[in-house]
Amino acid sequence: MATLYMVATPIGNLEDITLRAVRILGEVDTVACEDTRHTLKLLNHLGIKKPLVACYAYDEEKGAARILALLEQGRTVAYCSDAGTPCLSDPGILATARAREAGHDVVPIPGPSAFAALLSASGIFYKAVTFDGFPSPKPGRRRSRVAELMSRPEACIMYESPHRIVKLLADIADIDSERKLCVGREMTKIHEEFLVGSAADIRDALAGRAEVKGEIALLVSGAKKG
Repeated sequence: MATLYMVATPIGNLEDITLRAVRILGEVDTVACEDTRHTLKLLNHLGIKKPLVACYAYDEEKGAARILALLEQGRTVAYCSDAGTPCLSDPGILATARAREAGHDVVPIPGPSAFAALLSASGIFYKAVTFDGFPSPKPGRRRSRVAELMSRPEACIMYESPHRIVKLLADIADIDSERKLCVGREMTKIHEEFLVGSAADIRDALAGRAEVKGEIALLVSGAKKG
């Protein structure tokens, strides 16, 4: 049986690729990726040439079928999402499930993750963390989910687009303006920034900017007992 490698790739700084990931990408028969243009830039940087197979996030069923067909032919495949760890708020779960169901080995190649990077740099204490990915763009559903998460004692991490981050922070501040947060923007990239403080202060800081750019993750501290 063939092997599917789930390869974590840099979330910004290309130096964050692991030695094992470089070796695996160089050894496999085919590289499956969320977007061939994005992964091609990484492979070119590494000096690796491999056949690429597109597995777009909007049609995971078709992408998983392509990967399974390659595995059935005895070809080893490395799967890369656009950035970070596959299946962590990124596509790849369906391909993993299909490969396992067919009896193929699925091997994780761990590495960069915005989730882990934010936790390591936040300075916010936690015993447990809930990862909730991207909140709903629908205001009512988003506020309801945020209120539920903030009622729990564990911290939570969410991802958000630069276009909606102020709205999300406004929801958090409306529930508890003093709740401590850490917002990580453009982590590992040239314009990396961390904002730590109360929900109200960070909301006001970002709302006062002409434009917010880049990939964003935020850690919300848990509710205090009593």
